[in-house]
Amino acid sequence: MREWLEYAGAWIGIKALGIVPRPAARFAGVCFATLAFMVRTPLRRAAQFNVRLAFPDWNDARRKEVIRGMIRQVGWMAGEFAQFPKYTRENIKHIVTIEGEEHFECARARGKGVLFLTGHMSAWELAPFAHALYGHPLHFLVRPVANRRVDALVDSYRCLSGNAPIEKNRAARAILKVLGEGGTVGILADHNTAVEESVFVDFFGILASTTSGLARLALRTDAAVVPGFLRWDAASQKYILGFAPAVELSRSDDEESDVVENTARFTKVIEHFVRAHPDQWLWVHKRWKTRPPGGKPIYPS
Repeated sequence: MREWLEYAGAWIGIKALGIVPRPAARFAGVCFATLAFMVRTPLRRAAQFNVRLAFPDWNDARRKEVIRGMIRQVGWMAGEFAQFPKYTRENIKHIVTIEGEEHFECARARGKGVLFLTGHMSAWELAPFAHALYGHPLHFLVRPVANRRVDALVDSYRCLSGNAPIEKNRAARAILKVLGEGGTVGILADHNTAVEESVFVDFFGILASTTSGLARLALRTDAAVVPGFLRWDAASQKYILGFAPAVELSRSDDEESDVVENTARFTKVIEHFVRAHPDQWLWVHKRWKTRPPGGKPIYPS
């Protein structure tokens, strides 16, 4: 019964935001995100702690401004997600514009597949959705939602533009197949990772447990790792999906050393974007939760 109630709530919420005009959907999304942030004390504490950790020299007013911006971005994403059925190849240019498309095309032309390095920036669900409408569908890694009906509902929206999910726990063989066919796989690489799947690299001056899978895949397949981040541009009142040149990989006789070095390079790219657009990153996640063996916990609880 609980599963059905969760599904019904998700279905009604998404459908309701999908029926109303886009501005109303985005406004409603912000209202919901604001309320959720107010009542979910752990989220609020994590965001405040993380911003202090990353920007120790900032005053409280600036930190609060960044958190308000993050809440707005998450709320807008909820509204955008519900509007996915309305977005087409003809109208997506009014919502999302592309910068640096030549970097993606150059990487794709190599014929060895593309690893789309991205993170939880702005309306991150919109980035692969829009790029598929621009003619470049991809496969994306997902961690299934506990409620299987909600999971199916969310994936059905994600795939409307031609993208396809790969379940994270069964990913290796599927990813190799996609890359072998010259396809693209999107990987969110900015969250805390279990120690058995990670290496520790610098993120805002603090060691962070970071997925090593991206570096291992790139080294073994020679797929290009192309950074691509979505951001909201207030001047144009549109989202911009910006691609950068493929990250140059370090290769030596020591694969494990190369994995650490390349993961550090990928993470530095992410940090650079977050520093440039701090109000557009998802600060509620405990990014530094997992510590190196013997390391002291960073978070107070």
